[in-house]
Amino acid sequence: MTLLAVERIKLLTTRSPWWCALITLVVTSGFTALVVGTANDQFPVTVATTQFSYSFGLAVIMVLAALAVTTEYRFGTIRTTFQAVPNRGSALLAKTGVIATLALVIGEITAFACWGLATLLQPTADLALNSGADWINVAGVGVIYALAAVIAVAVGVLVRHSAGAISLLLIYNLAIEQLVQLIPNAGPKIYEWLPFNVAHKFITGDGASNAGRSSEAGVPLSTSTLSAGWALAYFAAFAAVMLAIAITTAKKRDA
Repeated sequence: MTLLAVERIKLLTTRSPWWCALITLVVTSGFTALVVGTANDQFPVTVATTQFSYSFGLAVIMVLAALAVTTEYRFGTIRTTFQAVPNRGSALLAKTGVIATLALVIGEITAFACWGLATLLQPTADLALNSGADWINVAGVGVIYALAAVIAVAVGVLVRHSAGAISLLLIYNLAIEQLVQLIPNAGPKIYEWLPFNVAHKFITGDGASNAGRSSEAGVPLSTSTLSAGWALAYFAAFAAVMLAIAITTAKKRDA
């Protein structure tokens, strides 16, 4: 509990988490307002539409998580942490837990804020959360944000430089996974198993929260063949493996 309290104090007494949380809320809400405000009878607003911009907030959350680690290496405070807590695994697990919890809270606030904003802008649209798919599409955003934060912490521990870690995370999430599809023959098959594509499957499922519309008429769907539950388990396992590699590496090298 002491480790968690210390990591919470260290994280929340800096400005970057607050700025990242504000940017996440503003960016996702802004895009939601833009999409919902331009909806018409041909492309009506659905529950899935209200979370159309969650991936923009996801990128900011990963920046937040990476900065929370790399700034400690930059200013040397990680050495003080490891001197005070010789068990580096416990220290890094506590840090990861605090960051993931903050990402979860930001994700839930952002997701329900976007859903509420859409309800205000389109009061006649059917945006009630009537099914499990609807609830996963909204409440699941925070879960994905938390797991993505774990991945970002792991990358931050491995790279240790803010610019390098952030560049790697953003380029991979926003570009590399998409470009893999361009590989002849094997590209689409590989893309089905890439982590953020699988995470998107958990959020969107088979499109039930998009009123059954095809991907061409609404929010793009994931190409993963996993069910929503297995997609979440797969993404969580990937995050756990990344964190295990990062902790093992941190134990073997100088701080």
